[in-house]
Amino acid sequence: MEHLIRRRNLSHIPPAIPNWLPAAFVGSMVLLMVGTAYGQESSSATFKTVRLRTSGSPPEWAFWQRHALEQCGPAAHVFVSKYTTGDGELIWRDEWPGMDGSDDGYESFYNFPLLYALGGDADIAPLSERLWNAVTEQFTRYGQIYREFDAHYDWMHHGESYTYFYFFGLSNPKSEQMRQRAERFARLYTTDNSDAPNYDPKLRLIRSPLTGSRGPHFNPTAEDWVTHRPILAGYPLPFDDIPHVTSSEVWNDDRLFPFLLETMNRRMMRGDVPLNMTSTSMIANAYMYTGDDDYRSWITGYVQEWIKRAQNNKGILPDNVGLSGKIGEHMNGKWWGGYYGWHWPHGLFNLLESTTIGATNAYLVSGNPKYLELPRSVIDLVVGQGREENGQLLVPHKHGDKGWYEYRPLESNYLVHLWFASRTDEDRQRLENAVKTANWPTLNYHKSKGDSKHALPWLAFVLGKNDEYPLQILKACCEETRRRMLAIHDDRTTPDAQDVHHWLNRNPVVLEGLIQTMLGAPNHIYHGGLLHSTVRYFDPDRRRPGVPPDVAVLVERLTPNGFRLQCVNLNPAEPRRLLIQAGMFGEHSFTRVSQVEHYPFQFDTVDGPHFIVHLTPGTVGRLQIGLRRYVNQPTYSFRWE
Repeated sequence: MEHLIRRRNLSHIPPAIPNWLPAAFVGSMVLLMVGTAYGQESSSATFKTVRLRTSGSPPEWAFWQRHALEQCGPAAHVFVSKYTTGDGELIWRDEWPGMDGSDDGYESFYNFPLLYALGGDADIAPLSERLWNAVTEQFTRYGQIYREFDAHYDWMHHGESYTYFYFFGLSNPKSEQMRQRAERFARLYTTDNSDAPNYDPKLRLIRSPLTGSRGPHFNPTAEDWVTHRPILAGYPLPFDDIPHVTSSEVWNDDRLFPFLLETMNRRMMRGDVPLNMTSTSMIANAYMYTGDDDYRSWITGYVQEWIKRAQNNKGILPDNVGLSGKIGEHMNGKWWGGYYGWHWPHGLFNLLESTTIGATNAYLVSGNPKYLELPRSVIDLVVGQGREENGQLLVPHKHGDKGWYEYRPLESNYLVHLWFASRTDEDRQRLENAVKTANWPTLNYHKSKGDSKHALPWLAFVLGKNDEYPLQILKACCEETRRRMLAIHDDRTTPDAQDVHHWLNRNPVVLEGLIQTMLGAPNHIYHGGLLHSTVRYFDPDRRRPGVPPDVAVLVERLTPNGFRLQCVNLNPAEPRRLLIQAGMFGEHSFTRVSQVEHYPFQFDTVDGPHFIVHLTPGTVGRLQIGLRRYVNQPTYSFRWE
């Protein structure tokens, strides 16, 4: 003990320890305050250790959390065995035309590396990489991918593809192959690249809505759109003044389709759009592998340019900027009408996603919350145009030549993401103004494509409004996995009858409940958002990411400056050690920790992003943990390296 004490500056230890504390507890508190060496093997890293000794009956949520975590690995193997070849390629057709589809291939397995990073089966990590490589090779043959990256597509679909890619930084940051890809992919957008000139560094402008490894795609062809045309026929027309075109059925009309195509290419395909802010995740991904400050500067500079564009447009985010940097340059001066903008095809949804992704990534790499003003400006704009009907706020989701239209409730998930990033009363009030607080706690489970539709009832839980929520969401996710396994078992379709969404609709790895309960966060924005979180975990004894065997964790409460964490060791005979990190990327720092049960004694942790919890057999305990948020450079590196 003395050699540990001599190694530390003990100025933070109180001058006296109360004489009524048990001797064993005094010893554990001294260890807790001065720290212990990390790991069984030699390591330069040292961490504080918190010893939780309180025991009790394990809560029901803990069993369901372990079940949810442990069932996904075997389910994933059944899924992969049925739908892929021995080398991991999808058992499908020999040809697939057009520019669409590779995103759906990647989406089929997108959350596999995240499962491993949470503590799932060890063999999921190499399986994830094998499947990624196989999809890349398969869709290279089909023609969508060139040099391992989509030849040209928009950043909504790039985002769907590369969320999978970003999770490799969480599961295996030492993969040299993935690190090299991360830098090569980022350079498609951060440099004046002669092979793929996607970016204009002087104007801080991505030169088209359709970009990729072949550069900006100014003139898509009918062949590019061939597989997407029937889908887009279900949306309104992108413009109301297309020669000879009066109906969205034009997408299926070979005679009239050229008129639509020519108009879209001339007006939409040259210049920048807000959707391109989703690319900041790719650049942040490279930054967290390398620490190269050029990536950080690119992210903050690009998001700031969009803030400037909104300011120059009377506070309204424009959805199109021409190649010269002028708003409305190819749209007859209109700030609306751009690709995936205010008018077509989705409207507000795309603007909220892209600005939230861009702003939170800029906040992550800079530590400056000013970038959050961008999504706030979008929210405040539509709320200002909103109206109340039957006690509910309806906001316009689209804007066209006749002004604002398509009034619907504001999607609460994006408001939750904004509050989660800022933790301000201002953003909580935005949410309360949009959705009645009485409706927050209700869980009406529906598995969305992105596994992320239940942010609002989760927020109600961490704010103390529904203590049953962890059990509800974990049971719902387990049931969804079971339902999908039945669908896999009963699937008798043949490859020629399977569409490109066939596998992603059957992926049995369902993680929303695990992410919310374990990480204290809403799941990532599906179309390319990074997974920002309150905490993440490592197993220090097995030297891998995720929780150790038998351990369950629950972020029970969130405050602007901290959180409450319940830790459970379901093993009655063996202790477990859990390394806790502040933030998914180590971007936060811990401040003070107290044990909620029995010993409300506060102490300083290491002024940094990690400490270890030692869980005695059968432990059920709680920690109140303080945070300083966004104070560290985010990184994928595992801390024992």
